[in-house]
Amino acid sequence: MDGALRIGVLGCSAFGDRSMLPAIRDNPAVRLVAVASRDRARAAAFAEKFRCEPVTGYRNLIRRTDVDAVYVALPNALHHEWARAALEAGKHVLSEKPLAVTVRETVALARLAGERGLVLRENFGFLHHGQHRRVRALLDEGRIGRLRHLEASFCFPPLPDGDVRYRPELGGGALLDVGVYPVRAMQYFLGDDLTVAGAVLRRDPRSGVDVAGGFVAHSADGVIATGNFGFEHGFGSRYRLWGSTGQIIVERAFTPPPWYTPTLRIVSQNHVEELTLPAEHQLNAGLTAFAGAVEAARAHGHDPHHREWAATAVRTAELTARIGEAARRI
Repeated sequence: MDGALRIGVLGCSAFGDRSMLPAIRDNPAVRLVAVASRDRARAAAFAEKFRCEPVTGYRNLIRRTDVDAVYVALPNALHHEWARAALEAGKHVLSEKPLAVTVRETVALARLAGERGLVLRENFGFLHHGQHRRVRALLDEGRIGRLRHLEASFCFPPLPDGDVRYRPELGGGALLDVGVYPVRAMQYFLGDDLTVAGAVLRRDPRSGVDVAGGFVAHSADGVIATGNFGFEHGFGSRYRLWGSTGQIIVERAFTPPPWYTPTLRIVSQNHVEELTLPAEHQLNAGLTAFAGAVEAARAHGHDPHHREWAATAVRTAELTARIGEAARRI
């Protein structure tokens, strides 16, 4: 553990409790030092469960000298404020998505991290799962001919009453919470040069946030992309790449459990092939990649991949904002 990246956690979220903090606790590349909440009892409960120090107040955790990096697990509208505070204190930052709720805030965080030579990353776990690299390799091999259409969806059932994702003042809504996954999948396969052609958002009259939506985009070379998202549905997390000679279909694309062995379906007119891949823990892989980025930043005096990463992160924010601007609200 001597060389492990020392991480402090801001916020005691349900996702952190269920998935992210166990991954931080168990990954040898990192060490969970402390967890902070505004509620002393909640911080103490998390700290006891995950064998770390409880801290009352986010700024008190950021001030700790035994913390190298901060994981931001707060409601969306608070990501920018506390990621900025951590960067200003010289801490590397892994933030839950979205990095911020506006393009301006996203640009500001990326610029600040670059100026300070610090690592800033957005916690899109699926980007670290090998099934998507395999799909991209199949595309490059021409297994489905020339790509014509990409469809991506991420939906799940309604959330408990009072969930922060139903609170507009905290950056709630389906677009920021799950709509960003289809957007980032499109960037992964089609690149950042995408144009949003139209969108629809369904608004919940009680909470005022969008609870479902869809959009259409296209790449510079004419690939059409459609995305669907929401939290008033049966669970679905998938994408399909449709080419001139076949299709590749990926189920449980964005949040596969660590034990899940993905099956890629390659479909052509007269043939279906299924490739079963090994199980992977994408959150664990993401933490290892984050720790590796910090190590590289220490060696070079700056994050050598910051410019490339920041350009894509800002583009994600721009595309998400454009979907909101273009959307017809129903």
